[in-house]
Amino acid sequence: MPAPLIAIVGRPNVGKSTFFNRVLGGKPAIVDDVPGVTRDRNYADGSYRGRPFRLVDTGGLDPAASEGMLALIKRQSQIAIAEADILIFVMDGRAGLTPADEEINSLLRSAQKPVFIAINKIDTAKAETLLADFYRLGHDHLYPVSAEHGIGVDDLLEAMVPLLPDVGGAALPLDLPRVAIVGRPNVGKSTLVNTLLGQDRVVVSDLPGTTRDAIDTLVTYQDRQYIFTDTAGIRRRGRVERGIEGYSVARSLKAMGHSDVAILLLDAVEGITEQDTKIAGLVLKQGRACILLVNKWDLREGDEDARDEYERELRRRFPFLPWAPVLFASALKPDSVGALYPLINRVMKAFTVRVPTGPLNKFLQALVTDHPLPVRKGKPSKAIKSVFITQVAIKPPACALFVGHPEDIGKTYLKYLENRLREHYDFLGSPLHILVRRK
Repeated sequence: MPAPLIAIVGRPNVGKSTFFNRVLGGKPAIVDDVPGVTRDRNYADGSYRGRPFRLVDTGGLDPAASEGMLALIKRQSQIAIAEADILIFVMDGRAGLTPADEEINSLLRSAQKPVFIAINKIDTAKAETLLADFYRLGHDHLYPVSAEHGIGVDDLLEAMVPLLPDVGGAALPLDLPRVAIVGRPNVGKSTLVNTLLGQDRVVVSDLPGTTRDAIDTLVTYQDRQYIFTDTAGIRRRGRVERGIEGYSVARSLKAMGHSDVAILLLDAVEGITEQDTKIAGLVLKQGRACILLVNKWDLREGDEDARDEYERELRRRFPFLPWAPVLFASALKPDSVGALYPLINRVMKAFTVRVPTGPLNKFLQALVTDHPLPVRKGKPSKAIKSVFITQVAIKPPACALFVGHPEDIGKTYLKYLENRLREHYDFLGSPLHILVRRK
């Protein structure tokens, strides 16, 4: 039995994300005094008294919105309401009951689902007198809370317990591949996530900076599950504004660090920019596996030489990622990105493989016989007898090479060894570290 899905809804700037963070006991959602910070549906797993649930934070719902960003956010909220099992309607106690609140209340009544009314920003005994106006909505029970200070939140959760069945092992497996979609703003990251899901999971707009939170989505493809994370576009440091955008970029970097595979989206029309190169460097610095996806390729399909030219430019701009596979696709077309899942599987296998020590050393001995280690002081090296290698880590894979004189092993030989290991064991898309140690 799946864990119940609880959706937090309400108009903009009433404290939904603060309430979301308070229930989960952390800060998975960006919080700011500016209305409209949350735009996508932000999901997270939580529990109360040992009963797990799935909580979703939504953007501010404006019932009158018909176009622009507010309309897109409204659509995301409507999807959350439709798929939720339980609804928490958050209103601002200090602002009082508004016409927008009354319209949302009518919308929730038509959903015919359990609704819990949370009147936020009630943090003193005197403030409780503000509740009277909200009884006009026709609900028997109102829950005064202060999401910022945690007042009253437990009372609301306690009332919800009868609706939270004991679902046992509903938690997600810990070994699911985590895939972060990264890139600069407006290259199609959210469009790719929606295409992979076949639904409007995240807000998509031509306006750069649409995505703010790092949004996790569980995807099942051919009986295998993946967690895709749509991240905010990463701009040059000097152009990142303080506040909301700064938080968004920080969360993108954090999501990248927590992922197994980073899919770096590039723009087929605009070409490779300096910022693309810097983001690729961040992927490498964080030790993540990497796939380069050249998006909007359908706009260049008529150019016969386009692919060869783009690949040459990739080799020139990304000399530090020669092992990253390249996929030319269009995020708008499901058939175009169909090759992505097999590629993710192959890259994940390389990122998590553990090569047994016996076969690894047998391969190394044959390699050293054909291409001996550097000589020491002009004398032939006795490396064949003294050299030993073993894998010491995964995610990313790392091997320790034990030799008699580590100072003799230069970067050139290590690069040669890495290339041969990659060819033999298919470390496609994954970093591979070789640590030289004294035997």
